[in-house]
Amino acid sequence: MSRSGYTLPVFACAAAVAALHWLHDRKSLTLASVDLIEPTQIAEIPIEQVAGLSENTALAITRSDPGDNLDLTKDTPIWALVEWREQGETVIIKGGEGIGRQANADDKPAIYAYAQRLLKENLQRMLAPGEKITVTIILPEGRSLAVRTSNSAFGVVEGLSLLGTTGISQPLSTPDQLAVFRAELQNKANRFESLVFCIGENGLDLARKLGINPEQLVKTANWLGPMLVEADVLGVKEILLFGYHGKLMKLAGGIFHTHHYLADGRREILAAHCAIAGLKSPDIEAVFNSATAEAALTYLKSLDAANGSNWVNQVYSAIAETIDVRSQEYIQSHSERGTEVTVCGSILFDRDRKIIVKSKTAGLLMGKLC
Repeated sequence: MSRSGYTLPVFACAAAVAALHWLHDRKSLTLASVDLIEPTQIAEIPIEQVAGLSENTALAITRSDPGDNLDLTKDTPIWALVEWREQGETVIIKGGEGIGRQANADDKPAIYAYAQRLLKENLQRMLAPGEKITVTIILPEGRSLAVRTSNSAFGVVEGLSLLGTTGISQPLSTPDQLAVFRAELQNKANRFESLVFCIGENGLDLARKLGINPEQLVKTANWLGPMLVEADVLGVKEILLFGYHGKLMKLAGGIFHTHHYLADGRREILAAHCAIAGLKSPDIEAVFNSATAEAALTYLKSLDAANGSNWVNQVYSAIAETIDVRSQEYIQSHSERGTEVTVCGSILFDRDRKIIVKSKTAGLLMGKLC
């Protein structure tokens, strides 16, 4: 049985609770109690260190434990600096070193709704009437860890984000979590002939905003291959694959478990399709050597802007059609239904959540889903 842990906001909150406790009682906690809110349970989080920096300021440190998840934040230290304040709101939350900033949202710290709520509700309960504090969350290793994530693809730069809608960190890349996804798929396959597969929260959010019925959305995490086969077994007629291009394009290379620990191939897939489309060798080389899929897309956009060309559409349309074909082939190779296999279409979006391309089949499916 895989062990679940807690998300980063929980550890940030625990450190803040411990620092505020020191300001009140001048005593160090070894365990901080955090009401997770979502779900409704209390977590006891170990505190590594607490220090009073002045009469009005305290610092506490804890360490991330996401359970049996393939998470690069495992064991990373999380600091919370809490200071007494006389004016303004009861609890003000700031992002310090290692907390990313949202480049697409006026450089606000990447501390999202659940983390904000978790911190404010837990800390406000500890404050006497009239007491006010400023909380600064610091991730000393955040900046270095961020370069190994896709955060920048979604506009979060110079650090990590405190993201999530729950305090529980589920091991998304373990068989136990696949069982959860399969159960959801089985439930929805009984009600709908057409479903939308979203790898992560960005896809789920964008799909809802486009008007797709939330009941037809299924989260897959990185388990696209097994989920496609399961959908076919359950008799789902149509699947719309909806995802960030840096993830979904892996399917065009026959990679059906998309976690980066297991396989990548994005630059090879992009470069191959650029070559087939007819780009010149220096441009293919530039795409191949791009640090990220988003950087490669930006390069292709720059070529189009400079030359009045249409490389983005040509290359990505070919990738989308290839995803459809490879998905059908993958299902066919595991199916016992003969030619009556699930039909697949794909939609790829960029870091700004703007759709880059829809395959021909996806265009038809969107007409039914919206």
